[in-house]
Amino acid sequence: MSAEAANHTSGHLTDEHGRDHVSPGEIAIGVIIGRTSEYFDFFVFGLGCVLVFPELVFPFADRLTATLYAFAIFALAFVTRPIGTVLFMAIDRRHGRAAKLTVALFLLGGSTAAIAFLPGYATIGIWSGIILAIFRLLQGIALGGAWDGLSSLLALNAPAGRRGWYAMLPQLGAPLGFILAAGLFAYFEGLLSRGDFLDWGWRYPFFVALTINVVALFARLRMVATHEFAELMETRELMPMPVLELVRARGSTLILGAFVPLASFALFHLVTIFPVSWINLFTERSVSEFLMVQAAGAVVGFGAIVTSGLIADQIGRRNTLLVSGGMIALFSLSSIIAPLLFGDSLAGQTIYVIIGFGLLGLSYGQTAGAVASSFGTQYRYTGAALTSDLAWLLGAGFAPLVALTVSSQFGLAWVGVYLLSGALCTLAALGIDRRLEGRYS
Repeated sequence: MSAEAANHTSGHLTDEHGRDHVSPGEIAIGVIIGRTSEYFDFFVFGLGCVLVFPELVFPFADRLTATLYAFAIFALAFVTRPIGTVLFMAIDRRHGRAAKLTVALFLLGGSTAAIAFLPGYATIGIWSGIILAIFRLLQGIALGGAWDGLSSLLALNAPAGRRGWYAMLPQLGAPLGFILAAGLFAYFEGLLSRGDFLDWGWRYPFFVALTINVVALFARLRMVATHEFAELMETRELMPMPVLELVRARGSTLILGAFVPLASFALFHLVTIFPVSWINLFTERSVSEFLMVQAAGAVVGFGAIVTSGLIADQIGRRNTLLVSGGMIALFSLSSIIAPLLFGDSLAGQTIYVIIGFGLLGLSYGQTAGAVASSFGTQYRYTGAALTSDLAWLLGAGFAPLVALTVSSQFGLAWVGVYLLSGALCTLAALGIDRRLEGRYS
């Protein structure tokens, strides 16, 4: 029996030379584990900006102002993420993908874990906020470096007619990461007294991050070491290109591509981080109970991401993005007409979360494939990374800060206006570049 036949039943293949081959399913598992670790780190920080840092780091300000300060620090990672991409692309070219991922993931997990030991304002004064901002900047740089090309590897190994299905698999890391982060915070916030939670309970989710990132690192390195990955590197399909060369050759694609997923990215933090801040500041609802409602919404989002893959394989990725963008626009209009979260209505808040996560899943499920598809073979790896960075910066980075600012000053309906602007940008970008229809099909 040949080596390939002997290994086929396990899903792991070797060729006649004994080189490792992996199935799309194995690649998918590695990608999902990696994305889950990244989203866990970011959601843990985002929830900390609502439940911990206002009191721990900014006790001199009122609750609303302190939360806005924390959201300003939250946005810093999205500013430095493109810088991280540029920096780690250089490391990739000189030292290889394995070295790049090892440094980036240890930096990401280490920065998040280090926050677990952050002293409060009562101990070190303003330095508490400065140190927090530094670690947040490092998180963004590390996330830029964590771009591994595995999503492109997965898409290129997907069976014919199943590109939409395999394109959605990396996105499953988002709901999984949120469920883990929300579950940990809900457990400690609901179990402990406020004093114990602020003293030590909140630190545990941050400390867990390093362990999760180590697991993700080994899962990714296994994929990077495969024969398929080496072949795609040799044919330049996963080669890191100099950023200036990319900008000169594909600058317009880079900019336009950043607006394609804007509706999804704008909605991203408006159903995860922002609602927790509103509940915490302006309602009497239990935050831990609301986090569990959001976790249930994330399960709905998980199912919607899976559904997006099925739909995209039937009607095309571009049409899926158009439909989901239109639905988000309608959702934002309903939020303008009927105030977001329906004030103090528990049923209304729950409905908003469930519908919001469902729409997020349908749209977000195809954004990674859309971004990667916008570039030719030579520029796919670097182009997809930078396009994603810009989309996150424009659509999601400042969303909690903007949403809380406008809603606290002018009412919740203005959050719907903000979301509508993102949906219109997505629809306009899809309409401007008709070439995307061929690329996304």
